Amino acid sequence: MATTADFKNGLCIDFNGKPCTIVYFQHVKPGKGAAFVKTKLRNLENGRILEKTFSAGEKIDVISVERRPYQFLYKDDTGYNFMHNETFEQVHLDSELVDNADLMKEGQYVEMMFLADEERVLSCELPQFVELEVTYTEPAVKGDTASTNAMKAATLETGAEIMVPLFINQGDKIRVDTRDRSYGERVKQ
Repeated sequence: MATTADFKNGLCIDFNGKPCTIVYFQHVKPGKGAAFVKTKLRNLENGRILEKTFSAGEKIDVISVERRPYQFLYKDDTGYNFMHNETFEQVHLDSELVDNADLMKEGQYVEMMFLADEERVLSCELPQFVELEVTYTEPAVKGDTASTNAMKAATLETGAEIMVPLFINQGDKIRVDTRDRSYGERVKQ
């Protein structure tokens, strides 16, 4: 058992029977009345953000989560299949547990978060940046735009579509930010 004094960003707690992590917290001591702690919690099962105010000194249940490296093997009709790099244990996940699945190609390394007590998968996260090849994009025509940050649609080797700058051509390899699905930079080959 811990209290609100033990709060820190990234701490995993049991909130209403659901595993959550603290995204933001702030201790507030008003001039009149009791102190309290305002928090933003992310539900680890579905990714939703909730706001909750705790009384100062309130007891909370801390849970143990583990992050483990896995490699994406293949996708089938029922979901995604992964393999642990050291134990060769295979895990099957439903589509809703994998964030940005369309940015993942076979052989991609991912990090899975497990609820340690139950050995249950909570989430599957791609690395911050992935390198993918552009398989289709319209060619840019000189004079197409008046602004300096013009973008066009591009289809990547995994089938994902993102917006890229006009100078990106078919066959270029680019780095994509998996947090917001944005273009990062062109990769030198």
